[in-house]
Order: sequence, then C-alpha cells, then structure tokens
Amino acid sequence: MSIESLLRDYTLQIVALGSAVLGAISGILGSFAVLRKQSLLGDAVSHSALPGIAFVFLITGIKNTEMLLLGALASGLLGTFLIVIINRYSRIKFDSALGLILSFFFGLGLVLITYIQKLPNANQAGLEDFIFGQASTLLKRDVYIMIVLGCVILLMVVLFWKEFKLYSFDMQYGVSIGFSAKKINIILSSITVIAIIIGLQSVGVILMSALLISPGVAARQWTDKLSVMVILAAVFGIISGVIGTVISSLVSNMPTGPVIVVVISLIVIFSLLFASKRGILWQYIKRRRNSRHINESRLLINLYELALNHEDIYHPHETKMIEPTSTDKTIKNIEKTLLILRQQGYIKQDYFGTWAITDIGIQRAKRIEKYGGDCL
Repeated sequence: MSIESLLRDYTLQIVALGSAVLGAISGILGSFAVLRKQSLLGDAVSHSALPGIAFVFLITGIKNTEMLLLGALASGLLGTFLIVIINRYSRIKFDSALGLILSFFFGLGLVLITYIQKLPNANQAGLEDFIFGQASTLLKRDVYIMIVLGCVILLMVVLFWKEFKLYSFDMQYGVSIGFSAKKINIILSSITVIAIIIGLQSVGVILMSALLISPGVAARQWTDKLSVMVILAAVFGIISGVIGTVISSLVSNMPTGPVIVVVISLIVIFSLLFASKRGILWQYIKRRRNSRHINESRLLINLYELALNHEDIYHPHETKMIEPTSTDKTIKNIEKTLLILRQQGYIKQDYFGTWAITDIGIQRAKRIEKYGGDCL
C-alpha cells in the first residue's frame, strides 16, 4: 500500500484524529503536572482506572465503551481522592501515597480482569486491551466523544488560566489574594483524570502517564513562558499522535499506542539534547564559552599586573611567568588562550615568543578589575 492510499484510508484518518486530540489534551494538562512536580499522578490515576473498568463489566455483563470509561472515571477519581486524603491526614508523603494507590488499584484490576477472563461470557474478549491500549479499535463515535471532552477541558483551562498559573508557580501568593487552593486542585485534578480516562482506549493504563508527561517535559526545554510551553506541548502531542498512527499503519502488527509513546519519547530526547534554553548541548557550549572567558580574563589580568611591576608597562613576559602555576599539561591551553587574546588585540607577541600587553589590553584589564570578568 502506498503512502498516498494509506493517508486516504478512513480508519487511519479516524485513529490519527483521535490520537491527535488525545495528544493535544495530554500535552496541555501535562504541562501543569510537570510544573507542579506531580508527574506520577497521571501514572497513579491511569492505573487506578483499571478496577473501575472490570467492576462495570461484572455488573453489566456487556462491553459498552461509554459505560466502561464511566467506571474508569469513577475509579480514577476515587484513586485521586484517596491519594489526597492519605497525603493530607497522615505522615505519608505524596510520592509514597501515589505508589500505594497505584500498586493497590492496578493489582486489584489485574485480579478482576483475570477472574473475568475465566467467565463463560463471550463479551469478555478485549478487556485486556485497556492495559496496553488498542488505538486501532477507535470508532467515529469514540473520536467525537474525545473531541467534545477535549473542548470542555480546553474551555476549563482558558476559564481558569490565571488560577492554574498561580497554582503551578506560587500557590501561597494565590491564597493570599483570595484563591482557594483546594478548589483549584480539585478542578485541575478532575479534568486531568478525564483526559487520562479518554486516552485509555488508545494507549492503555500503563503508557498513558508517558503521553501525559512527555509533551510537557519536551516543551519545558524550549521556553520559560507558560503559554508558549502549553502550546508547544499540545503541538508535540499532536505530532506524536499522528506520526505514531502512520508508522503503526505502515508496519503490520505494530501497536499504535506504544509507537506513539516512542515517538514522543524521541521528541523528549531531542529536546533534552538540543533545546536552546535547557538543552544539554547548549549548556555544554555555554559552559565552555564561560570557561574560555574566565581564562582570558585571568590571563589578561595576570599580564597586566606583571606589567605594572616594570617601569616599561609594555615589558614582555614568558608564558610561564604569566601563569606561574602552569604545568606542561596546561601550557598548551594557556598558549591557545594567549593567541585568542592576541587576535583580539589585547596583547602582542614578539620575535622571541614573549608576550606584552597593548594599550587596548590595559584599558580592558582596568574594566575587568572594576566591573568583573563578564565585560571581556
């Protein structure tokens, strides 16, 4: 099948649209989770949803997607509520509470799913898809539900933008001017749970936390502004959803959910390495540049102070005199730095290889002593 015919495929269009909507929602809400340092909350909520799915099936005996997701929503909200209660009214820390609820609910869900699989009910088939996700089973109706809920979530973010921003950065200040931390937390946690639940069918309970957090982590590397970060996270989520769907369609028997997570993970790795704000490569270049400036400033000051000890301020000096603590290992690095200073016109080198400061170098050295090394 050619790529052109593949892109015209109706099933691919439905799945790609659903994955794109899910990626955008996850990116927007995940940005706040990243800033609040509650990245594991999505993991706990998604795992907490599994027993709700199993309970609804045991009660109804039918595999209705809306009913199953409603059960997942109730179970996810219950898990979130228990985490908050344990953290608030006990000495157990937030991350420990997350681990307790995550392991208990997920274990209970696996027990119930295993029990259901042994029942003589033909409708039981496919419930295990909620563990790892099965995006290829998305229907037009499911995508419509995702779009409607996505619009509701987006509207809530717009309406409570100021509150969410305060809650993410400085909740104490928000409380001091009249905002309720409890209400804001409930609203943000609730819509996050909804976003997680609508993504279970696509990527499953295990991988949903990665889709929730990864776009925000990638976007954070590129900007310091919240609005830009949220938009970037949504874009990264959409890109990963669409590309992951196309790749899984091109390769036979390739699960869509895991591929989407792999794509967004690659975006995170690229951002961590090459982002202009916080990228590892950028930080390395910045450190090298700062180290070079410091070395240049130190050597110029050393040469200037040596020159002041002579009647002739332009008296030349050997390299070892400029840096008395230098060894055979560092002498080459010092000579490289001196050559850079010479290119800048701050020092000059005579026929014998000795170094003398210039008028420009004297002026620069005085400025360094007065204002610091950053002025070099």
